[in-house]
Amino acid sequence: MVADSINAVECVNLGRVYSSRSALGRRRDVEALKDLNLEIPKGSVFGLLGPNGAGKTTTVRILSTLLTPTSGRARVLGYDVEAQAKQVRRNTGFILGGERGLYGRITGEQNMHFFAALNHINPRDAKRRTRQLLERVGLAENAGMAVENYSRGMKQRLHIARGLLTDPPVLFMDEPTIGIDPVGAQELRNYVPELASEGKTILLTTHYMAEADMLCDTIAIIDRGELAAVGTPGEIKRRFSRIGIVELTVNRPREELAGEILDLEAVERVESIAEGPFQKLTVSLRFGEDLTDKIVEIVGTDNIESLVSRDPTLEEAYINIIR
Repeated sequence: MVADSINAVECVNLGRVYSSRSALGRRRDVEALKDLNLEIPKGSVFGLLGPNGAGKTTTVRILSTLLTPTSGRARVLGYDVEAQAKQVRRNTGFILGGERGLYGRITGEQNMHFFAALNHINPRDAKRRTRQLLERVGLAENAGMAVENYSRGMKQRLHIARGLLTDPPVLFMDEPTIGIDPVGAQELRNYVPELASEGKTILLTTHYMAEADMLCDTIAIIDRGELAAVGTPGEIKRRFSRIGIVELTVNRPREELAGEILDLEAVERVESIAEGPFQKLTVSLRFGEDLTDKIVEIVGTDNIESLVSRDPTLEEAYINIIR
């Protein structure tokens, strides 16, 4: 029975320390998580972002009972991840990215039957569930093919089917689009709102800011094991960007342009890249400043192919948070 709570996931002062010893016997402790506090409402899509080594995967592994915390506590659907690990596992699914967690020499169907047995699903229900899920993710025609012959996108769809075997109310998706082509990544992203519409809670870790912006109701950014920011994508962008963006494309490229624009007061950064015969300049301004006329004066009206002002992206806000 699922415990009564408005939150699917709760972390309270969650900490994790990894200890190791050198060849000389000296102990070395690495604090992967430091007093992490999170609340993930039921039925939401929650993004967990951060650089490599920030603690994202450690958090997911604790919540899925693969690791124990060193300090603090965590609950999934009200169940304690240490004291009630069995109940947590019954109510969660784990969708990995990349090649991990699948057996290449057996078929997709056999993989599903194997994981169904691990989850104590009886053979008759396992066959029915496997058939339904492989159909749902578009792998029914490839069910009898060895997984080592699957494309990356097909393997990722099999990961989704595997994660849904027990029809869990909570799904952990750890970088599910890593290493797959844009078409396959978009196909996978389409499943997220579909699963959320069924009432499932999804915790998504990703390095792709546009993906998080598109899919997540709420985002938490962690850096060096600590919570750095939390809010909706819009709130994160407004609170931490503190910049406006002007993008312009120049007909006649000139190396000095970026430096001349950067000399303007209130300009914080200028990025310049070549786009075929054109030069694209991305100008970051202090929030609330309008330097369009001065930029046009430097560049020259007849030299501008296009010019737009826009709000900052989540990636730009993220960079300001972690740098």
